[in-house]
Amino acid sequence: MKRRAVVVCPGRGTYNKAELGYVGRHHAAKPDFLSAIDSYRRDQGQPTVSELDGAERFSPSTHVRGDNAAALIFASACGDFLDIDREAFEVVAVTGNSMGWYIALACAGATSMLGGIQVVNTMGTLMHQHLIGGQLLYPVSDEEWRPDPALRAQVLTELARIDALPGCEAALSIDLGGLLALAGNEAGLAALEAALPPRDGRYPMRLPLHAAFHTALQEPVSVAGKAALPRELFTAPTIPLIDGRSHIWRPLESNPEALRDYTLGAQVTQPYHFARAIQTAVREFAPQVLIVPGPGTTLGGSIAQSLIAIGWHGLESRDDFVELQRTEPLVLAMAMEEQRAGAAKGYKR
Repeated sequence: MKRRAVVVCPGRGTYNKAELGYVGRHHAAKPDFLSAIDSYRRDQGQPTVSELDGAERFSPSTHVRGDNAAALIFASACGDFLDIDREAFEVVAVTGNSMGWYIALACAGATSMLGGIQVVNTMGTLMHQHLIGGQLLYPVSDEEWRPDPALRAQVLTELARIDALPGCEAALSIDLGGLLALAGNEAGLAALEAALPPRDGRYPMRLPLHAAFHTALQEPVSVAGKAALPRELFTAPTIPLIDGRSHIWRPLESNPEALRDYTLGAQVTQPYHFARAIQTAVREFAPQVLIVPGPGTTLGGSIAQSLIAIGWHGLESRDDFVELQRTEPLVLAMAMEEQRAGAAKGYKR
């Protein structure tokens, strides 16, 4: 019997030094898939995914910038999606984190694969060209990944206070459950760094080459995206899609124009509630496993924290999640070789 799976597509920050060569290692046997992406990039006057992924060394200034990172992550994740063993898994829904929404569109059939690279490449390029504001991360859970409501409230209060200061702009960007991505202009980010108590020797953590994603500061990117991407790229999905508001776009019921408007409008300029999307996915579709395409392995912790917050499968702590992963994995990260084998070849209980 097939196992029910929700696919969770990764976003920015997942293709780093350790991921160099990921596309070549896993997807060189898909020449049509890669050549279509490379041809599109070449036509845009951009380095191809094959060239970027096949570089001798990783260069943050090249590989992390939005116009290149978007295409690398798209190729990695969509290639992994194509590798999921459909004889072992029934994909019942697709969601994603931030930029992963564009990847989710292609995986769920709301765009073609070629349409998907056009969407993600266009939006990644626009983000890089505008590069409005920045982002930082701050945890709002304890060491066992349990929610800390008082700390969350404190952070959100500081966020509102700083946003009201003259010359400062600050807002919630992405709610990852136990981790918040906060965004703003330089004055707002500096004020946040000064106001938030240091945690774990790392936080608040500024993210390099990231803009103020999912905030009103991105309105120029939204306008440019709507001008660049035609309605014909979008269609109703063939697999249910869960967006950053936790809204479900269902096959046969979804309006492609409304889907485009959300993708290039609210999805760009309003906070992305990833934790809520994960919680909706498990409550509405009751998956036996969540499959995370590569590259990178950073989403596992955020998924776990989102599930701990609602006590899914009795999860109350990080130790509970680690034990469940050891005995009956709930999350399969395809960038981890042992878990990739489970997703691509069929995980056996």
